[in-house]
Amino acid sequence: MFRKHVLPILLTLIAGFLYFYFSLPVLNIRSSSLWGFLLFLVIFYLIARLFCSVRLKKYIHIKQGKFTWEHHASGHTFGKKGKIILGAAIGVIVVAGAAIWISSSQMFRASAYQQMLTVEEGVFQEDIAELSFSQIPVVDKDTAQRLGGRKIGDMVDLVSQFSVSDLYTQINYQQKPFRVSPLEYASFFKWIANRDEGIPYYVTIDMASQDTQMVQLEEGMKYSPSEYFNRDLVRHIRFQYPTKMIYNLNFEIDDQGHPYWTASVYDYTIGFLGGKDITGLILVDAVTGDTTYYKVGEVPSWLDQVFSAGLVVEQADYWGKYGNGYWNTVFSQKGVVTTTQGYNYIALNDDVWLFTGITSVVSDKSNIGFILINLRTKECKRYAVNGAEEFSAMSSAEGKVQEKGYTATFPILMNIADQPTYFISLKDNAGLVKAYSFVSVADYQIVGVGDTLEEAQDEYIRLLGSESTAAETEAKEAVGTIEQIASAVKEGNSYYYIRLQNDDTVYIASIQISDLLPILQPGEGVLLEYTQRDDGFRDVTSLTRVEETITDITSSVQDGAGAAQ
Repeated sequence: MFRKHVLPILLTLIAGFLYFYFSLPVLNIRSSSLWGFLLFLVIFYLIARLFCSVRLKKYIHIKQGKFTWEHHASGHTFGKKGKIILGAAIGVIVVAGAAIWISSSQMFRASAYQQMLTVEEGVFQEDIAELSFSQIPVVDKDTAQRLGGRKIGDMVDLVSQFSVSDLYTQINYQQKPFRVSPLEYASFFKWIANRDEGIPYYVTIDMASQDTQMVQLEEGMKYSPSEYFNRDLVRHIRFQYPTKMIYNLNFEIDDQGHPYWTASVYDYTIGFLGGKDITGLILVDAVTGDTTYYKVGEVPSWLDQVFSAGLVVEQADYWGKYGNGYWNTVFSQKGVVTTTQGYNYIALNDDVWLFTGITSVVSDKSNIGFILINLRTKECKRYAVNGAEEFSAMSSAEGKVQEKGYTATFPILMNIADQPTYFISLKDNAGLVKAYSFVSVADYQIVGVGDTLEEAQDEYIRLLGSESTAAETEAKEAVGTIEQIASAVKEGNSYYYIRLQNDDTVYIASIQISDLLPILQPGEGVLLEYTQRDDGFRDVTSLTRVEETITDITSSVQDGAGAAQ
């Protein structure tokens, strides 16, 4: 009895404890890790039951002077009743799987996916204030990692025991953009040697001044991902919140510089397994291990990283993709937009906002706007500012210093002289910031570069002023009906070539001029403001659809002709 029934259960319980302790599955029916855990238990129990119940009978026969063995294992046959049960179980699984898929599928729930992110229209000049030089973040994550590595390298006692974590979370600290990252144990044996004192330092990097500090704690951090056993951060959280599904971990400090870990908690909001979204946050004191759970709307304002960048970008893509339903994305793709291949962060009102461009699904390296998403609240604002996408701006900045071989960082969106502007740091081969660049979002050929922020901004503002003056003094108007319109991509921007009826001149309009350009057709009336080029072409600076005006003009001409007859 014990060997056949009790022993397999005991062995399964022991194996299950070890599996849970080291693999840390979530005890939530929506988590695949739970089903993997249960599958492991079932398989282990069946194998244990088999080994504990099998009886072997060995018979020795002497035949033609040779020994032969026969093995007889007692077992059970799988009868008709068992087959019926198995078939019913498979049927239930198939039906349940189909129901789960339908309830969560983007094909059937496109509208729900599109509404996961609420997007409001913003006013750029009102929402994004101009920053002082002390607030402009010139350090990206890669440079921060280099600065942090160099700082710990100067501290001989630390570098032999610890290394700096690769996290480098961006936060707002004392009204300035900072990146912060804890130290971590260099190895298991270094953990054994230092576990009583804990991790004594974390690194802070002022993203504006590049000032890097190794901050010493009065009491070391005892909970982190580099700890082992019960002080391992994920294990510590799992034992206290066994049903919470963790999306990601971040390291932050409060206004007094005390270290904390944050664990974003997610759930599925569409059907059974669709619409993954952050629903709460677990705050862990890195020193004491004390934990607190907050719902999304209750998170303290000093925390900055609640929503993962990758998750909100995915939701922004749903918003741009399913505005006209699922099948529109497959066939006509009318109005379908997507985020650009990259994002960065800006500091606004003591919060960290993610910035990324929006482009047509048929990407032509030009943006039709951009969005800002608050990573604490998921508030989202859209700005309809046409311009070059971020990588074109990076190439333009690099082209200004091509003889030096500098590499551009991913842009940060800024307000310079009430103009949407990309700010880009330029790094040498060692990854150190050597120059700065401001690039106009509307026209990426307007580029200001300098060895200091002041020089780069002054040059940029001068170029903006020159462009504005030229437009004011040379702008002319033309009104007429479109006879022919075609488009082409040149140097990363879309350009439209327009010819009006009874006018052989070619008017060239950049996509930045108007959102109407992609949908204009021959026969429509337009009012064009333009500047004359030396080669005979005309650069359009403004475009307005004036179909009614053209019709009125035509009618007036016809009425006048009839009266004359």
